[in-house]
Amino acid sequence: MKIFLPLLLTLVLAFSCTKKNPLSKGPKILNVPLSGEISTVDPANSYDTISASVIYQCYEQLYQYHYLKRPYTLEPLLAVGMPEITNNGKRFTIKIKKGIKYHDHAAFNGQPRYVKAQDFITQIKRLAYIPTQSNGWWLFDGRIKGLNEFRDTVKSDFSKFKTTNVSGLNAPDDHTLVIDLTETYPQMLFSLAMSFTSPMPLEVVEKENNILNRVVVGTGPFKLKSLNLLLGVKLEKNPDYREAYYPKQGDRMANSRGLLKDAGKQIPFVDGIEFKVIKEAQTRWLNFRKKNIDLLVIPKDNYTSAIDPSGSLTNDLKKDGIKLQVFPTLTYWWLGFNMQDKILGSNKNLRLAIAHAVDIDKYIEVFTNRIGLKSNSIYPPGIPGYDPSSKLPYEYNLEKAKQYLAKAGYPNGKGLPALNYDVRGTNATNKQQGEFIKTQLNKLGIEVNVILNTFPAFLKKSKAGKLQFWQDGWALDYPDAENILQLLVTKNHSPGPNSTYYSNPEFDKLFNELKSLPEGPRKHMLMKEMEKYIHNDLPWVMQYFARNYILHHNRLQNFRHSDLIYNHMKYLRID
Repeated sequence: MKIFLPLLLTLVLAFSCTKKNPLSKGPKILNVPLSGEISTVDPANSYDTISASVIYQCYEQLYQYHYLKRPYTLEPLLAVGMPEITNNGKRFTIKIKKGIKYHDHAAFNGQPRYVKAQDFITQIKRLAYIPTQSNGWWLFDGRIKGLNEFRDTVKSDFSKFKTTNVSGLNAPDDHTLVIDLTETYPQMLFSLAMSFTSPMPLEVVEKENNILNRVVVGTGPFKLKSLNLLLGVKLEKNPDYREAYYPKQGDRMANSRGLLKDAGKQIPFVDGIEFKVIKEAQTRWLNFRKKNIDLLVIPKDNYTSAIDPSGSLTNDLKKDGIKLQVFPTLTYWWLGFNMQDKILGSNKNLRLAIAHAVDIDKYIEVFTNRIGLKSNSIYPPGIPGYDPSSKLPYEYNLEKAKQYLAKAGYPNGKGLPALNYDVRGTNATNKQQGEFIKTQLNKLGIEVNVILNTFPAFLKKSKAGKLQFWQDGWALDYPDAENILQLLVTKNHSPGPNSTYYSNPEFDKLFNELKSLPEGPRKHMLMKEMEKYIHNDLPWVMQYFARNYILHHNRLQNFRHSDLIYNHMKYLRID
């Protein structure tokens, strides 16, 4: 999943009671500041962590990750059980729970509307339907029988969208979904836990003309109360939500941290969620210190106020009843180049000059307070096949950078037009990060224009291939190397996730083999071979793997961070 802000997470999650006495009997509201604007609430198009933080509270999928188990374990959500997999792994038959009611919508004419198997088919068709411009099309492109033919036949004709069937998507009855694949796809189960595959009634799509970026019609524990993409979102508890319960089991950490006290109790525990767009980290920090906010990823400028030289919480915060939790993540960062750009994309020596000119250690020190772990690979720790002994083929070395710049045809930067470095926000940190890159490259004689963007504007440029040079990041959708490598295959050019427009036929060929392999020696060997192509062609200059230092007040209960589990707010309690 795309990370569209420059800190460790796209959003800084924070939760609070109402501004009344937190022990009052009033409504229990989670107060969640978002550090950037919301791009969309359409599950077919959401592919960033800010929009995901809203969407996963309202929409549900066939499967979800168990909240309290690691390694990550999938379990049924809207499905009755795990799928029956036949035909050598190419047919998935899934039974769907009965009586799952959608949030109200005008398309239902005041009548209750319950989930049907056809609704999942409608949503997958939306991913393939060209006018949707779905960021999730890559999940099923070429993988479901007849889906690409559907896309080519229907094009932009909505009447054909409604009447044209997909041979590999069938609903023998209202509560059975059958998916036939063109080939073995081991990541299919992960796909069915992503927001892209949330069920969608056809009558809603028709009523809204397939424009759902401001419409929420899910089945989740919270429903939309009000929405302003620039300012924030208010959600309220869904009174029609079915009976669902807090997990009864967990791993060793869940038990040791007392996360099973609510085992078996009905969820959700809170009455609503208020998401507010608050861009400045200092504003979030001050609200946390005033106990208006219950949980906060430590802002870089406040790190020394929160953490002592030994890495422990400061006594000042301990006295206030504040707790520290440290979590590894599956989020990481790099510098990206547009490989179709006439200047950067066509000149590898210029990219090598930049790779050797940016002091990544200094960047980590300044912008993560040394929390970030310097990258050694295009793969992050925590996925099968990651090799801790891997090394990058570049390092901070100004002399080498100057040599590569001369080889590029621009000795000391002479004759090189100014490069555009786009940042993904307009707050102080965004500006500082842009200035850091500019200063580093100025040492070589390379001029840089730092382009400030609102979050939606950055996202729009990324999808349109209008970026030249930028910081990119990824929060894994699932713990598999395929989810990383698909960022670099040719067929996933924008509006897919390949924002660099990297293309290499040999890389694509290896990917086509790897994507169908189970974990094992052959897959891990291919991972190494594919990484060599990326290092040689250099669409990415790796920066760091993120780690999260999170503070919270005692009154927030049941919190466990994960950058794979976004529907966690239904489990949280405020005392």
